[in-house]
Amino acid sequence: MDLQRLLIFGVFAFSAIFLWEAWQQEKQLKNPSPVVEVAPPLPADVPAPQVVPPANGATDVPTHDDPSSSFATATASSSSELPLITITTDLYIAKIDPVGGVIVDMALLKQPDSQDKNKPYRALQRDGGRYLVAQTGLLGAEMPNHHSVYQILTSQRELQTDENEFQLRLGATATNGARVEQFFTFYRDSYVIDIGYVFHNDTSSAQSPSAYFQFTRDKQEASKRNAMAPSAYTGPVVYDETDKFVKVKFDEMDKLAIEPERKLPYTPDNDNGWVAMIEHYFVTAWALPDGNHTQRRFFTRNVGNGKYTAGLILPFATIAPGASAEISVPMYAGPQEQDTLKALAKDLNRVVDYGMLTVIAAPMFWLLKFLHGLIGNWGWAIIAMTIIIRIVFYPLNAAAARSMAKMRIAAPKIKALQEQFKDDKQQLQMKMMEMYKQEKINPLGGCLPILVQMPFFIALFWVLLSAAELRYAPWLGWITNLSAPDPYFILPALYAISAFLQMRLSPTPVGDPMQARMLQMMPVIFAVLFVFFPSGLVLYWFVGNLFQIGQQWHMNRMLEREAAAKT
Repeated sequence: MDLQRLLIFGVFAFSAIFLWEAWQQEKQLKNPSPVVEVAPPLPADVPAPQVVPPANGATDVPTHDDPSSSFATATASSSSELPLITITTDLYIAKIDPVGGVIVDMALLKQPDSQDKNKPYRALQRDGGRYLVAQTGLLGAEMPNHHSVYQILTSQRELQTDENEFQLRLGATATNGARVEQFFTFYRDSYVIDIGYVFHNDTSSAQSPSAYFQFTRDKQEASKRNAMAPSAYTGPVVYDETDKFVKVKFDEMDKLAIEPERKLPYTPDNDNGWVAMIEHYFVTAWALPDGNHTQRRFFTRNVGNGKYTAGLILPFATIAPGASAEISVPMYAGPQEQDTLKALAKDLNRVVDYGMLTVIAAPMFWLLKFLHGLIGNWGWAIIAMTIIIRIVFYPLNAAAARSMAKMRIAAPKIKALQEQFKDDKQQLQMKMMEMYKQEKINPLGGCLPILVQMPFFIALFWVLLSAAELRYAPWLGWITNLSAPDPYFILPALYAISAFLQMRLSPTPVGDPMQARMLQMMPVIFAVLFVFFPSGLVLYWFVGNLFQIGQQWHMNRMLEREAAAKT
């Protein structure tokens, strides 16, 4: 029967999608893009000597030759000679290297690690098999950069209970005599750190320095990926109002290193926008507020040794002798909480990637979040959303249930036709179509609800895999993380039972043993797949199945009574 064939095809097509995603990801891991060593005039991990014109239009910007000052000769390895500065707030513990003022570690106290929920997630780190750090500095041979040794100017290391913010300040002297203070402002209940510089021009001439703010990372993902799940994007993103949201993949940066003349996928010079590094559930971003229209330059580069950098360059206004100027950029390093990101910078919430079904997934998450606000539990919110979706699609499901019930009642007639015309397939098809028309049966009527609801199923899959709000979200009892598979396989087993019950209420392929066996295997196939799927997704499908079983049972009873009344 066409209905069963379509259902079987849908099962294997659905499975093939996730198997293909898993194979593609494994292929990328086993065959990483070649690392290209580059030799720019500056150290590889310092931005190229391209400066944004100062806001006041001055052209006397410094020439950025290869740094040779004593500040620039201190390499990252010298950090082992100096103790790290440990900063503690209510949300995280950060470690800052006095060599360069680099944030080398940031443990998020309220975000569990992906592998061990008893440990905090490290949004930034440079050890433990993964490299992602925040680096800043000033451009120019005379200026301190993220290789320079800074003096610690302030002593406070912890946010006090009666404070909402505090600041760490570091100091260095440029070889031309200018004094540079680097500062970090930490806030209560916020993953934002304002990082910037105060430039004291103690020289006899005007100065027009530029500051760079960048993240440097390797390709290593922070968490082990579910082999059956589509891979989340890891890497840089550049956003501006012209190009919008541009992912700059590692492969693209490899190509740009080989072909410097290659066109960039984004506009490098702009007066708006932000740059970020994305990984599953988390983001680090240099996010200037919307109202700041300072001219900026975005850059993304392969810096060799398997590392990549993405950031922006901002100019100071020209600073007269004896004067001072300040510049800063908010850095966000934390979970992809959509309301927080949206408030921080325009469209920063777009780092939450729902794939090609964003048009469905985004409203689904909005509804989930609204229901969670009313109920206070993400699991019950998923159940409530399932009920709402079933109510919306009730007319469609009712029509499908009626069609399935009529097929069930007509099964003896179909079997008789198959026996009568078993040697004439063409005649059998004609007689069956006549019977369908006479009995007012749509043989494909049961497929439409499944086809319509499958995008919602996949969209919810992306929501559970992408929304940080659902990470480690509990439901009840054994389900402590709706975004992870059921640890005891209870929900997949319940789904399998419900699927068998659903089959008992549906018409079976008459005279086609192969189709009958395939349909009998479908609950097992789906149950095995659901072992690897997020438990929240299995909960959604199981509750939907219960509604469909009830609806089909009611329709079968109603049509059986109607058929009995006619006889």
